[in-house]
Order: sequence, then C-alpha cells, then structure tokens
Amino acid sequence: MRSSHKFILLILSTISLISLVTESRKTIPSEGKKRELEKLLNHINKPAIKSFQSKHGYILDCIDIHKQLAFDHPLLKNHSIQLKPTTIPKWTRDNDTSQQSTSLPFRQEEDIICPPGTVIIKRTTLEDLIQFQRLESLGFKPTSKDRNDDPPGHYTAVAQYYALNFGGMGNINVWDPQVEPDQYSLSSIYVQGGLKEDFESISSGWIVILTSSYAPTTLVKSVLSFYPKQTNKKGCYNTLCPGFVQVSRKFSLGTVVRPVSRYGGKQYHLEISIYQDALTKDWWYVLKGEPVGYWPNPLFSYSGLAEGADNVWWGGEVFSAGKDRISPIMGSGFVPQDDFGKAAYINGLRVIDHVRKLIIPPAKDLVVYASSPTCYNVKTISRRGAYWSRAIFYGGPAGCTVR
Repeated sequence: MRSSHKFILLILSTISLISLVTESRKTIPSEGKKRELEKLLNHINKPAIKSFQSKHGYILDCIDIHKQLAFDHPLLKNHSIQLKPTTIPKWTRDNDTSQQSTSLPFRQEEDIICPPGTVIIKRTTLEDLIQFQRLESLGFKPTSKDRNDDPPGHYTAVAQYYALNFGGMGNINVWDPQVEPDQYSLSSIYVQGGLKEDFESISSGWIVILTSSYAPTTLVKSVLSFYPKQTNKKGCYNTLCPGFVQVSRKFSLGTVVRPVSRYGGKQYHLEISIYQDALTKDWWYVLKGEPVGYWPNPLFSYSGLAEGADNVWWGGEVFSAGKDRISPIMGSGFVPQDDFGKAAYINGLRVIDHVRKLIIPPAKDLVVYASSPTCYNVKTISRRGAYWSRAIFYGGPAGCTVR
C-alpha cells in the first residue's frame, strides 16, 4: 500500500499531466508525455480478470474487489469491505400507474455481469483524463450553499431541503440537451454538509459534455462525484481517484446512459438514492435498487458528512465559459410546466430525516431556487402516487448571456 505522500504526488501528477494535454485540443501529446500518461493510466487501471467491449466503444473491466483503486487512498489502508449495506431504507414504490407506465427506469443495455469476487469498472482512457481536466476548468463542483460562490456562466434550478438528514433519493429524468464546447448540462441529486471551510458533498446524476477533438460526440454520462475534505478541495468524479468503494458486478460508473427521453414520447429516469448506513456511517450509492458502492466514513469530517448531512438538493445545472456566450439547454429545454413528457422532472423525492425516518419532504420545507429564472426555473408539484406525491419540473431553453 502506498504512503500518503505518494498518494498526494499521484493526484498532483494527474492534474499536471492532463493539464499539459488540454492546453490545446488539437495538440497531440509528445511521445514522452504519452509514456507518462500511459504510466498513470496503468496505475489507475488495475489488472482485469475479465473484460467486455461495450457497444458504445469503451471497455468494462472485472477487477478483483480487493485491488480496486479505492484502496490506494491512505485513509482506507486497513479498510474492511462492506459487500452490502447493513441498513436499507424502504423507499416507497409508486402505486399510481397513470404516468408510471410511460416513465421507465434506466435499463442496462449491456447484458454484462462480472464474476463473483470482482467488481465492474469502466477502463479509464486518455479521453477520460482530458474530460476530467475540462470539467475542472469549467468549474464543475458541488453547488454550494453560498450562492455567491457561483462563477459567471453557472446557472442552477433546484429544490432544496435544509435540515439534518441521512440521505435522499429521486428519479432523475434523462435527456440529451445540446451543448457546445466549453459547456455542460447536468441533472443530479446532492447530499451536502458543513460550512464553507469544511464543506463536503456527494452527488450522482447525468451530465452532457462534448468530448475532446479525439472523439467529437455528445455523451450523456452517468456521474458520481464527491468532495471530501481529506481528498482535495477540488473533488473527484467517477473512479478517477481513490475513495469510492465499488461493490456492484453489474453497474459501472461513468458509462453512457441510454435510452434518453423524448419530448412527448417515452420518458426515462435514473432511480438514485444516496444514504448513510446507520451502523457503519458509510455513505451508500444505490442505482435502480442495486447497491453500487459506498464512500467510507473515514473520508469525511465531523463537521461535514461524517454524522449526517445538512441539506439535500435536486435539480439541474448548466455552465458556459467565456463572456457574452449563450448558455446551453437545461433538462429538456422547456420551461417547467405541469406537463409530463415536456419539461424535465425529478420525482419520488424522499429524505431520511433527523430520526432516520423515511419521509416525503413536506412542501413547506422544500425551497425552490433558480439563479436566473428568466432562463431556467423550477416548480414543485404534488399528485397522487408515491412517485408524484413530491416532485419537481425544472429547466429551460438556451438563452442566458454570460456577463
């Protein structure tokens, strides 16, 4: 196991190397830099017991569960793997089928499952490293409670629950909004805690961002991000740095999300929950009822997320770099009207409250916030059925001019 010093050097070398590559999207790395990147990729990509080729072009590796990158983190040196949560919330299912019949969970297109004793991990590529640097340069970070922290060009439309809690869930409607280079559009659920100095955040959802010139396509990618104090203040996403312990043999992080919703047509969503295990205090990520993995409790501080969270957010974000640029589409591109199949939604909103009781957040306790309501907005709704008893519509068309 590597020391803390070597771990820090690894993170710094990752940032510096990919910075060299992203200075110009048209520049091909020199042979020397390629060798350095390959060495870094060899460290990130652990030896595979079995591999699968995805129809989307990436490789899924089956890695020995004990040899995954998570355990390169110095705080996890003697960590005992939890194969499943010790406590599992009974997330309420929907009994009203009036809209559920056309709102379908994300389905795994690949009929892939890794052997027992391994976990499924998307192989990291040069493109992934470049995309990580681009997201960082575009200001990809958790939405802070301090709204004055938002950089120019960053817009949000979210519903917020401010109270001590131990996690939340939501069904995040999936779209593929058009973006341009140096832009992104995403939808996610955030669980956050701590003040500005000790702020910590974990989140999951999807993001659309143009890839580099090596593969100029738009991807709707599943994203898992975390910003614990002990890792670095810039945070990480997916499995590009140690910390998140993967346990699933079925669902990998950072994969393409398909199918996506269509205006007036079938609607698809990611069924996501993030919650803290009552016994181990680890934070678990569950997709479509499958425990994918967890953030171990030692990664967090007492004033951050070690003992619960301060707030849960649901909604959309967009970002556009450069002055006088037009911001991209958020969600479906339509304003949040009470029309299923048109505006983007997140339904099935739930939280685990201060006494670890699973509740539908009261309407009076949900604060809606749109940083630029003339461009993007958010609206809470309440209907029959567990999915729609508490939900939001959010989003809007491209059109804000970055000043």
